[in-house]
Amino acid sequence: MESVPVADGVYWVGAVDWAVRHFHGFHYHTARGTTYNAYVVTADKTALVDTVHAPFTAEFLERLGAVVPPERLDYVVVNHVELDHAGALPAILERAPQATVVCTRAGEKGLRDHFGANWNFRTVRTGDEIDLGGRKLRFIEAPMLHWPDSMFTYVPDSEVLLSNDAFGQHLATGGRFDDETPLDVIMDEASKYYANILTPYNAQVVRKLEELPALGVAPRIIAPSHGVIWRRHVSDIVAAYSRWATRPGEARVVIVFDTMYGATARMARDIAEGVLSAGVGVRLFEVASSDHTEIIRDIVEARGLAVGCPTLNKRMLPSTAELLEELLGLRPAGKIGLAFGAHGWGGGAVSAIEEVLKAAGVTLHESLKVRYRPTAEDRAAGVEAGRRLAAAITPAGDPAS
Repeated sequence: MESVPVADGVYWVGAVDWAVRHFHGFHYHTARGTTYNAYVVTADKTALVDTVHAPFTAEFLERLGAVVPPERLDYVVVNHVELDHAGALPAILERAPQATVVCTRAGEKGLRDHFGANWNFRTVRTGDEIDLGGRKLRFIEAPMLHWPDSMFTYVPDSEVLLSNDAFGQHLATGGRFDDETPLDVIMDEASKYYANILTPYNAQVVRKLEELPALGVAPRIIAPSHGVIWRRHVSDIVAAYSRWATRPGEARVVIVFDTMYGATARMARDIAEGVLSAGVGVRLFEVASSDHTEIIRDIVEARGLAVGCPTLNKRMLPSTAELLEELLGLRPAGKIGLAFGAHGWGGGAVSAIEEVLKAAGVTLHESLKVRYRPTAEDRAAGVEAGRRLAAAITPAGDPAS
């Protein structure tokens, strides 16, 4: 694939990773692959903004060289130190030792700590600019979106915001832009990306969305470091970020469960029946056989959460515990929860679920425990619990959805 013009004087020179299926270890399932987007801004001087994951260095250098020989780079901007963006940085600076590395103060520390390098650093803060001679770069610090070193680079002359991880998606496509792939596919991946990576930083997202217009940043194009570049649906992704960062979720319930011999699965279906009978939407996931990345996205976008698991050695099954560990780190706001599970001679899983849900900031509405298998009375109680959970997430005047 050749370099791709993004706007006047701005080119995509990144890499497409069609094969990757896991990110951040095995935390994030990238069912549609991803991209590592890097950009070159050209004028009298030339700046490279971000690089790529190290295994893609060779093709990245070839693509970059089609626009400008690496030896002629004046600046290398590092919006974020993480290695999917900075992995090829040493290879670039071997070829361009004269280039100035531009980053935040936290970025310089991270680069020195990781690479042990003594490059020619220039640290920048919000509002600082570099004049390339006919085209400027303006920098906006974006700490915790999603690392302390993160920043945006804005090209005001071309109205392009190079946003690194913000507004990204793990999505490999043949086209580089949002009008070359179905929007529902892009938004599906963008919502999973936000839920699994940016949810803990909702407050920072809100502040940054408010800050950009105040700084005179009104991008016509948003070019993130993963996925497609936004040029037709810029307002749509900005509105989605505002919604995801400020709303506690839609009035629906996500039920996640594991089961051994079907008893906890039966409880899950009874709770779902109660939720549906109250006119509220529901989605069920069996944890062991479902995509955790998709489960987390649905949890973040719903107000109600029911978690069920049978007991193993007085605790949860490992698959349930793994999912709840992810939830504990994300701490999605405004959730109302229900814990449930069946057990044999000894319990413990439901109490463990309660503990984690409370630690994750979920308001625990009630819990259900069944010994061995649900009786007719237990099943009726499950249906009623589903109705009560539905009522709790749809206060008066808030229609179910």
